[in-house]
Amino acid sequence: MFRTLACLLLSIAIFSTIAQAKPEMPAAIATAHPLATQAGFEILDQGGNAFDAAVAITAALAVVEPTGSGLGGGGFWLLHRDSDQFQTMLDGREKAPSAAHRNMYLDKSGKADPKLSLNGPLSAGIPGVPAALAHLTEQYGNLSLAQNLSPAIRYAQQGFAVTEHYQKLAQFRLDVLRSYSTSQAIFLKNGQIPALGEMIIQTDLANTLQQIANQGRDGFYTGKIADKLVKNVQKQGGIWTLEDLKNYHLVERKTIVGNYKGYRITSANLPSSGGITLLSILNQLETLPFDAASPSQQQHFIIEAMRRSYRDRNHYLGDSDFITVPTIKLTSKHYAKQLVSTINFDTATPNMIFKKSPAAKGEDTSHFSVIDQNGNRVSATLSINYPFGSGFVAKGTGVLLNDEMDDFSSQQGNANGYGLIADSSANEIAPNKRPLSSMTPTFIENNKKIMVIGTPGGSRIITMVLLGILDFVDDKNALQIVSEPRFHHQHLPNYVQIESSGFNDNETEQLKLRGHSIKKLNRQYGNMQVVIYNKATQQLSAASDPRGEGESQVRIVKR
Repeated sequence: MFRTLACLLLSIAIFSTIAQAKPEMPAAIATAHPLATQAGFEILDQGGNAFDAAVAITAALAVVEPTGSGLGGGGFWLLHRDSDQFQTMLDGREKAPSAAHRNMYLDKSGKADPKLSLNGPLSAGIPGVPAALAHLTEQYGNLSLAQNLSPAIRYAQQGFAVTEHYQKLAQFRLDVLRSYSTSQAIFLKNGQIPALGEMIIQTDLANTLQQIANQGRDGFYTGKIADKLVKNVQKQGGIWTLEDLKNYHLVERKTIVGNYKGYRITSANLPSSGGITLLSILNQLETLPFDAASPSQQQHFIIEAMRRSYRDRNHYLGDSDFITVPTIKLTSKHYAKQLVSTINFDTATPNMIFKKSPAAKGEDTSHFSVIDQNGNRVSATLSINYPFGSGFVAKGTGVLLNDEMDDFSSQQGNANGYGLIADSSANEIAPNKRPLSSMTPTFIENNKKIMVIGTPGGSRIITMVLLGILDFVDDKNALQIVSEPRFHHQHLPNYVQIESSGFNDNETEQLKLRGHSIKKLNRQYGNMQVVIYNKATQQLSAASDPRGEGESQVRIVKR
């Protein structure tokens, strides 16, 4: 008996040694803030998968990057589960309150007033992030919601340090932050922009996150937190109701899928315009003699394709739960040929209609990319719209509300905060409708390599992802992809926006000679986060945009 017991103990010891000797696998994370990247790896190290990490990162960004995302906002999470190749999009986009109506942001003279749709709680849609945190954990994660939210709760309690990026965006939204005592108390210091290194502590937000950890989605959409949100929103002129919060539900949607030169493209579906517009541009480029063209002509082709796809975006696209969208037509190769037939290979096509509209100001939104040790992937773009969203924090919750209602078309022919002009009713305001978005979380892959990509940047998001894809196809590495200079055209206003650096005078002059109007911005834009997997070498690489303050890591995670 003792010999049998000894053999059993020896077998257990040998098995334990073998288990400990199993090879460790790497994972890669790129986010807009070092603390968010750390939160993702903290969860992976505890046995979580990419979807658990995505919950931790989303919640962490809600704490440490209030300029771009938060519990009071929304987003899209593009998921790939490697075990069965399942892919889906989680639609956590905000919804218009039930009392919303299409004329709610018009002044007494009947003209759109951007202050109404950008500042204060009247500009806020019903948030989707809390529902996404619960759904992602329950349906796809390995860990509990309490585990996944623990890093964010700790960050909110202990605080995060003010950076130059924070100061810049706080300056941009200083007036609206000063307008509300609740916002000023958290994000400013005696009404002024906090000094570098000053700690932003958010005790109320930590308590709200703890309620979600304890109760799931109901911890936000019903009960004490919901009561506080509605009471304070209504007190400050907003139109939320308890029923609006109770009735909010995240939706899983089919992804937009296409191909470009042998690569499979998977991207966001409506109410994001990203996937449809991105595929439309790529389909046009594939039809054109793009590879044989000179660099200047390639830029010309890209700009002309952008113009046509954005024209269609602004005419056809909106919440597909409310309107019929010709998605199959807009993403077809045949339709791309029709669009290309109107492109002059040498000169810019004149716009049939020209209207002046404001250029996009500031930077907003957030993105992160993850590939875990088992090949699961997440590409997620989150937003509260403008920097610091509506600028309004509901008392006792720590929740900074979005101003995503500005993403609706308040009035046909009128530009929103990013200069986008709708020429149809497809994206007009309606109760419970989701506003059209430009967020474009994307996967691109062939039999050799995979890229997870996305970026903030308002209306320029789609074109940044486009340029990143073209660089990936050209075999550029992750750091090159996030660093390359950017340009953008969105049909109206009728000019090419180019970054403050990266384009020499000769390149700009060549575009002008082709008839393009050029607007050189006084800054760089975007904050791209990229993860790449090389199937041949089984190596991961990652990069965070040098324009931002994010962090990318490739690190060993124990099985």
